Amino acid sequence: METRKVQVTGGSTYTVSIPKSWATDNDVTAGSEVEFYPDGDSLFLTPKTDEERTRGTLDITDLTGQKLTRAVTTMYVSGFDVIELQGADISTEQRAAIREAVQSLVGLEVLEETRDRVVIRDLLDSSELSIHNAVTRMRLISLSMLDDAISALSELDRDLARDVIERDDDLDRLWLVVSRIFRGTLRTPKAVEELGLSREECFDHHSSARQLERVGDHATKIAYLTLNLEEPLPDRVIDAIDDLHEDAVDVIDTAMDALFENDTDVASRQANIARAGVREIDERVRAIDELLRDLDPARAQLLGLVVDSVLRSADYGGNIAETALQNAAPAP
Repeated sequence: METRKVQVTGGSTYTVSIPKSWATDNDVTAGSEVEFYPDGDSLFLTPKTDEERTRGTLDITDLTGQKLTRAVTTMYVSGFDVIELQGADISTEQRAAIREAVQSLVGLEVLEETRDRVVIRDLLDSSELSIHNAVTRMRLISLSMLDDAISALSELDRDLARDVIERDDDLDRLWLVVSRIFRGTLRTPKAVEELGLSREECFDHHSSARQLERVGDHATKIAYLTLNLEEPLPDRVIDAIDDLHEDAVDVIDTAMDALFENDTDVASRQANIARAGVREIDERVRAIDELLRDLDPARAQLLGLVVDSVLRSADYGGNIAETALQNAAPAP
């Protein structure tokens, strides 16, 4: 850490010098322009650049299949707007993996393709992306997936179960968008300014989005388990799981309301209600376990996994409530 004294020039202008080592590392010389970004009691300084889009290059010579798909996804989440993939002779298999990655990510499109190079570009304007809207959309999708997964289980509707499984891809795409936006706020203060949210708020949105993505995973798990059921469930078991599901949804909804609430007193109250709801659900699960003992072992085990997924979904709502409580706490 280095310190500088603030000086006054011209009677009204405050000036401060910048460390020479930082200026050298960032190509800042006499006449260079820098940008200032106020953030509460802090002031961020960054060199001004003409390049609006970040470009990344990756050698994919030894990458194929899922490894290549994950590599492209990682570069996307890391914030590269233009991704150039290079190889001595890009194979058909590699091109298929690249297309799979592009189709699974929001805003990406292949811009150029040659024998030894594939260039991918993000067509979305980062300044128009809203992390709040993305998380709100994730909330709707994850809860609708959980609703439909329980309905599919209750009605033994295999078509609805398959639909839930397919929707998980939409939720995953939004999760990657949120991750990309959040990492952008860590990399540059300009991204924070464009979003209109503080870094702490972006972190809270990102953390909660992760919980919602996990809710979607458990809805998908319930859907897969439904496909393994051969006969309808007893009404008493269906009713008990429906009640458990409703309580879990109440926890998640209340926690998300608390996260988005501007009034800190209201947010704290809602978050504590959500946390109390998780404890009540734990008690209800014990009663359901008693019902499952009357079923044959195979079905009881399968339904035990369903109950566990609903319980875990409520736990994720409790995690969101914890985030909301931290967000509502007084600033130090």
